[in-house]
Amino acid sequence: MRKLENKELERKSVADFKEAEKTPITIVLDDIRSLHNIGSVFRTSDAFLIEKIYLCGITAVPPNKEIHKTALGATETVAWEYQKEVTDVIAHLQEENWSVFAIEQVENAVFLQDFKVDLNKKYALVFGNEVYGVSQKAISLCEGSIEIPQLGTKHSLNISVSAGIVVWDLFQKMKY
Repeated sequence: MRKLENKELERKSVADFKEAEKTPITIVLDDIRSLHNIGSVFRTSDAFLIEKIYLCGITAVPPNKEIHKTALGATETVAWEYQKEVTDVIAHLQEENWSVFAIEQVENAVFLQDFKVDLNKKYALVFGNEVYGVSQKAISLCEGSIEIPQLGTKHSLNISVSAGIVVWDLFQKMKY
């Protein structure tokens, strides 16, 4: 077994990325405090050709040195937009026929492994604050909620870890 060199990875150029067919997933980050979490979500979004990221509330925006540390250039490839109010973003996405789901532990949430992807739909995933999660006002506007099952004592994952798990799961259900 031999580690592949960068030139063997068939990496897209920024122009090729922007022209590539995107995975019909949009990410909404609401009130994310950690710049490293924001950067990590950009990098995950680049890896899976995510359509767009909405940055809402107190979530910082590029260019930012701390976001760049973890994004490693993904802020240049993944489309993004800042909007102050997450509720406005959710309403806009719904008007554009996106199915919007909070990633949160709520009554009647669907466990991630049980979530069925409709290949005719586009999905927007709302991730909330590191301490308080997705706000109730955002949850109330969503079509539903997806929960990552957890068995330990914390029942809490880092936002960037949650995004990676959920995006990978939906991506593989859509593509494979």
